[in-house]
Amino acid sequence: FFYDTMNASEPDSSFLFERKFILQGFSYEWEIQILLFSLFTTTFTLTITGNGAIVCSLLCDKRLHTPMYMFLGNFSFLEVWYVSSTVPKMLANFLSEKKDISFAGCFLQFYFFFSLGTSECFLLTVMAFDRYLAICRPLHYPNIMTVNFCTKLVIICWVCGFLWFLIPIVLISQMPFCGPNIDHVVCDPGPLFTLMCVSAPRTQLLCYTLSSLVIFGNFFFILGSYTFVLIAVLHVPSATGRHKAFSTCGSHLTVVSLFYGSLMVMYVSPGLGHSAGMQKVATLFYAMVTPLFNPLIYSFQNKEIKAALRKVLGNRYII
Repeated sequence: FFYDTMNASEPDSSFLFERKFILQGFSYEWEIQILLFSLFTTTFTLTITGNGAIVCSLLCDKRLHTPMYMFLGNFSFLEVWYVSSTVPKMLANFLSEKKDISFAGCFLQFYFFFSLGTSECFLLTVMAFDRYLAICRPLHYPNIMTVNFCTKLVIICWVCGFLWFLIPIVLISQMPFCGPNIDHVVCDPGPLFTLMCVSAPRTQLLCYTLSSLVIFGNFFFILGSYTFVLIAVLHVPSATGRHKAFSTCGSHLTVVSLFYGSLMVMYVSPGLGHSAGMQKVATLFYAMVTPLFNPLIYSFQNKEIKAALRKVLGNRYII
């Protein structure tokens, strides 16, 4: 998050009057823009369809109204809104010459994109905690992970996610900006800091600290949980039981690795000086690619979800 914010000293008068930003995104020839638009539209459609199908299948199948699937359903529901917070505007900009976004629209996108991403971090941690209890404390699991407790955990994930970055986003929105050009595909704090007319080290430090806490804090909790899970699984005498445990946890660990890997590259390594192109690619990865893979990873690894999808979609040969 630490960028040089002293590269501009005088605000652009036209920007002050219109109060709009320009998301420069990818500047390619028209044919390539159309190709990217088609590719991203297909990815967006598949992401919404895949995650939406999981949500519907879990709601319709009463056998899956258990804590693990309750968390998975909320995770898929969150992914639908996560991609919807940025991708539609991104797609519209591929077909637009102006590529502008209002001042309020930019910070609303910034807020919802980061809030939903933070909620996802917390929810992945809760899912790891659920697997830890189920495998390492099986006798206590039914008494601890009740429906009421699950509901409280989900609510906490959503509330904390939407409060986590509220203060820094408000602080950034109050800063003076010297121009409209955001060299990114979304409204992200890094490019916004470069447009500031004044230095804001405290706000930058706050953003960096909050990002590090939510990413590393949750990541190390997940890592610790699965370390205990791995130790417990290795002591399971049944090969079938070990395979089932590894299958359930493996899908979750794959999603965690994809999501946290790209986040760490972007938001907790400011000293590397990522190029604008690197920032755009990394953002696209965790904003579009990871949500696309999630339903595939979970459905391919889980027989219960496959059966629920067959029941909902009425196709015995699905997946």
